[in-house]
Amino acid sequence: MTRNTLYILILWLCLLFGITEIQAQISVSVPSRVSTGENFRLSYTINTQDVEDFRAGDIPGGLELIAGPYTSQQSSYQMVNGHTSSSSSITFTYTLYAEKPGTYTIPAAHAKIKGRTVSSQSVRVTVSGQARKNANGSPQMHQDDDRFGQMRNSGSAISGKDLFIKVSANKRRVHEQEPVLLTYKVYTLVDLTQLEGKMPDLTGFHSQEVPLPQQKSFKVERVNGRPYRTVTWSQYVMYPQMTGKLQVPSITFKGIVVQQNRAVDPFEAFFNGGSGYVEVKKNIDAPGVTIQVDPLPEKPAGFSGGVGRFNISAQLNKTEVKAGDPITMRIVVSGVGNLKLIKLPEINFPKNFDRYDPKITDKTKLTANGVEGNMVYDILFVPRSQGKYTIPAVNFVYFDVHSDSYKTVKTNPIDIVVGKGDGRNTSENYESAKDNDIRNIKTGEINNYGTNRQFVGSAGYWVSLLLPLLTFVLLLIIFRKRAMDHADIINMRQKKADKIARKRLRKANQLMRQGKGEEFYDEVLRALWDYVGYKLNMPVEKLSRENIAETFMKHEVRQDTIDKFLSALDTCEFERYAPGDVAGNMEKTYSTAAIVISEIEDVMKKKRKL
Repeated sequence: MTRNTLYILILWLCLLFGITEIQAQISVSVPSRVSTGENFRLSYTINTQDVEDFRAGDIPGGLELIAGPYTSQQSSYQMVNGHTSSSSSITFTYTLYAEKPGTYTIPAAHAKIKGRTVSSQSVRVTVSGQARKNANGSPQMHQDDDRFGQMRNSGSAISGKDLFIKVSANKRRVHEQEPVLLTYKVYTLVDLTQLEGKMPDLTGFHSQEVPLPQQKSFKVERVNGRPYRTVTWSQYVMYPQMTGKLQVPSITFKGIVVQQNRAVDPFEAFFNGGSGYVEVKKNIDAPGVTIQVDPLPEKPAGFSGGVGRFNISAQLNKTEVKAGDPITMRIVVSGVGNLKLIKLPEINFPKNFDRYDPKITDKTKLTANGVEGNMVYDILFVPRSQGKYTIPAVNFVYFDVHSDSYKTVKTNPIDIVVGKGDGRNTSENYESAKDNDIRNIKTGEINNYGTNRQFVGSAGYWVSLLLPLLTFVLLLIIFRKRAMDHADIINMRQKKADKIARKRLRKANQLMRQGKGEEFYDEVLRALWDYVGYKLNMPVEKLSRENIAETFMKHEVRQDTIDKFLSALDTCEFERYAPGDVAGNMEKTYSTAAIVISEIEDVMKKKRKL
C-alpha cells in the first residue's frame, strides 16, 4: 500500500466515523469602497448558531456607527443521493456612516464558541468622492451589498405570497382516541420578527401542545421556485373524543415585519436608537382543518380503552412470604397512544388475597408521535392463608391503529409460596362489647309524678299561652328574611347551586346502580356545569374553562381547587370513552365530582364569612 493510498484511506475513515470537525469561522462582509456621506453595512457571519459572546472591533474615526447590531439566523437542509446534510449560521449586522474621506481599517471581531475564542480578519474601507443625497437631504444607502435584498423598504405591501402559514395534519381520517399531529408552519419572504397566535378550545378533541424550542431557527425551502424561509411554529397532539367530521377552526396570527427606511437622516437615526427600521403589523390567517373520526369497531370484553401500540409486563417484589405479609405487584403498560386514558387491566387474585387500591405513576412524555412512555401501577395485596398460589396472566386488550384491529398482550403467570403466618394479622378479638350489642336493663329508683296538680296558673299554662305568640314572631322574621333573600336573585342562585348539584348527583348515583353508563355521565356533567353556572352566576353561553378559572380566581378560590374542578370535567369526558371497567369508571367519576363540589363549596362559604 502506497503512502498516498494510506492517506486517502485515513481520510475516508475520518469522514465515515465523524472524526473530522468543521472549525467555526467568522466571515466579514463590507464594501471595499464607498462615497463620503453614504451609509453602508458591515456584517459578520458565523457558521454556527452556538455563539456565547460576540464583540465587534472598535469603529475608527471618520466612520460613524448609526445602528446595530441586528441579528439574523439561517438554517438549511440538503439531501443528495439519500444522504442528508445541514448547516446553520448567525449574522450580526451594523449600519455605518462614511463621515470623512480616507482609508480606514476596521479591527477584527471576536466571538466565544464552545469555550474557544474565534476571530475574524480585519477589513479596509476606502471613503472618497461625494455621495448624492436623497430628495429630503438624507444620505443614501450603498447599493453594492445585496445580501439583505429580502428586507423591504418601508411602505412596501406584504401580500399573501410573501408571508403565509400552512396547516397540516398527519392524518385526516382516524378512529376515536387515535392521535393526530397538527402542525403550523410559517413561510416568509420578508423579515418576520414576531408572531403570536393562540389555539382556541377545540370541540371534540383533547389536545396538548408539543414543546418546541423557544428560539426559532429558519430553514430554506423552495415553493414554486421561490426560496422561502420556513419554521415550524407550533404543533399539537389531538385525541378525538367524538365521531364524525370534527373541525379545527382557522386562527389569525398577529405578526410584526421589519422594513427599512432608506430615507432616514443618519444623525436622527443615531440619536433615536436606530430608527432607520420600522415595524409593520401584519395579520396572517391560518386555515382550518377537517378531521374525519370513525367509531371503533365493536369493543371486545375486557377492552382497556387503549388506542395505539402497547405492551405490558408484571413483577412481584417477592414471591415467598408468610401469611399476612404484604406483597407489591408492579404492572407496567408501555408504548405510544392514549396512555393517560387507559384503565388498569383486571387482575384475578386468589380468593383469600386482600387487595388494595393501586398507586399510579405517570412516566410519559408528549412527542410528535403522541404520548410515549410508561404507566406504572403498584398494587398492594396480602395473602391470608398458607399454600402455593398462582396469579394468572394479566390480559391487556387495546386497539392497534396500524392494523385497525383489537390486539391482546399478556403477562406471564406468577407463582407465590405463602408460609405459615404468626397470626398477628389474622386474629380477631370477640371479647370486647360492640356498639350494637344488647345492653342490660337499667336498674335504680323510679320517679312517680302525682295527677292532682292544677294546670291553670302553672308555669306550663303560661308557656302554652306565650308559645304561639313567640312562634308567630319567629315565623315572621324567617319569612321576612326569606323574602329578602328571594329579592337578591344572585344570592339565591348561589345558595341553590350546591342543592341542585347534589340532587343531580343523587340521580346519577341511581343511574350508576342501574348500569346506565351514558345517562350517568350526562347527569354528572350537568351537575358540574349547573353548579358552576349557579355559583358564579354565569349564563350558559359564557361557560368555558377559561371563564370559569378566571371567575374563580376573582372569588379568591385557590388554584389547586380550580385545577381539581377542571380536572373533574376532563375526567367525565375521558371516562365516557374509556370503557374498560365500566362500574369502576362510574364510581371514580362520581367520587371525583362530589369531592370537588364539596371543596369549592367550603372555599366559597369561608369567603362569605370573612
